[in-house]
Amino acid sequence: MNFKFKSAKALFAITILSMVFVVTSCKQEAKPEDSKEAAEDVNEAVKESRDSINDSREDDSKYLVAAAETDMAEIELGKLALAKTKNAGVKDLAKMMIDQHTKASEKLKPLAASKEIVLPVALTKDGQDMFDDLNKKAGKEFDESYADMMVKGHEDAISKIKDASENAKDAEIKQWAADMLPTLNTHLEHSKMLRDQIKKSK
Repeated sequence: MNFKFKSAKALFAITILSMVFVVTSCKQEAKPEDSKEAAEDVNEAVKESRDSINDSREDDSKYLVAAAETDMAEIELGKLALAKTKNAGVKDLAKMMIDQHTKASEKLKPLAASKEIVLPVALTKDGQDMFDDLNKKAGKEFDESYADMMVKGHEDAISKIKDASENAKDAEIKQWAADMLPTLNTHLEHSKMLRDQIKKSK
């Protein structure tokens, strides 16, 4: 690696970090609760700074950002469910969500870093809205709402990840998505079964 290439890489890294700081600071002033928009703005700026002809990954950041948003929401909603429910099935599902989405997040972060893709660092506005809405409920209403959120959330996540597994331009991101699908499908099936059980109970 020659000196010019090293210098270019260093300059690019400094530019990325500067954009993260500036965009995040601006977003914190305007919408401190929504780190997804800040991440997307940085990724868009990075995309525009690259040569689109040579950059095959320019559209792939949306898949990783969406996955990070899902992971954080499932983890926080799972923690809330553990704290509020008395239903053993809800507790089991919540533990699964916390454990497996934490593992998914741990795999996602280094992948995003290797692709110079910025991820949300806090619960997004949509995630916070779901959390706040669920937190207002109690008893069977809480349990049913939690199960319903898990069904809808995983249906949405599967749709996006399936799209990534078929259409991502980066081979590693495409493979990551394909590897995620079985786990998400399992989560969806468990969530549907729990929702049906709760609806049938008195």
